[in-house]
Amino acid sequence: MEADLLVFDLDGTLIDSKLDLALAVNAARTDAGLGPLAHETIYSYVGNGAPVLIRKALGPEASEEQAEKGLQFFLDYYREHMLDNTCLYPGVREALDEWSSSKKLAVLTNKPERFSRMILDGLGVGARFARVYGGNTFETKKPDPFGLRVLLDELGVCAPRTLMVGDSAVDVLTARNAGVPSCGVTYGLQPETFHEHPPDILIDRLQELVELLRNGKQS
Repeated sequence: MEADLLVFDLDGTLIDSKLDLALAVNAARTDAGLGPLAHETIYSYVGNGAPVLIRKALGPEASEEQAEKGLQFFLDYYREHMLDNTCLYPGVREALDEWSSSKKLAVLTNKPERFSRMILDGLGVGARFARVYGGNTFETKKPDPFGLRVLLDELGVCAPRTLMVGDSAVDVLTARNAGVPSCGVTYGLQPETFHEHPPDILIDRLQELVELLRNGKQS
């Protein structure tokens, strides 16, 4: 296949952030007087933005006021600890290095934009991306296609020459809603969601996508 623009999800796609997210969520639960959740349970809540993550983590019995307080605690805690354990997945740095001279790269995540930029800069790859947009950049979040369409317009690339890369059905649906091909990664947080919404391409490691794009064909 061929693509001029690669748009990446962040958590579960470029960065392995699950431990820092789980620790921050459980810190917020402790502050609310609740016991910790299993990390695997927390991982299943990731992907739709921090407000949804905390609402699910605190449970349906939490009031709106408690949810707001929990969200603020989570954001404050996570800001201080977001790079304690978070790292790039294997092969990501090398893939970005290869693509940086030949393709336009962008990030579209439901994570807050400022946090996303701080993490990418902290891991030394922020300069690789022409745009980094988060869950609070626009009025809507993925799977609404608005952010992806903004990227196409700003970077001057048509939908068929773009590829959305992510680890969950949220990313597949975002791509589909914008008329963009999608690539799913199996190593992320929610690969099981691909059963219901399969991507156009499914890979086990980012190097596979490097080879597909280098060869100019899709397997």
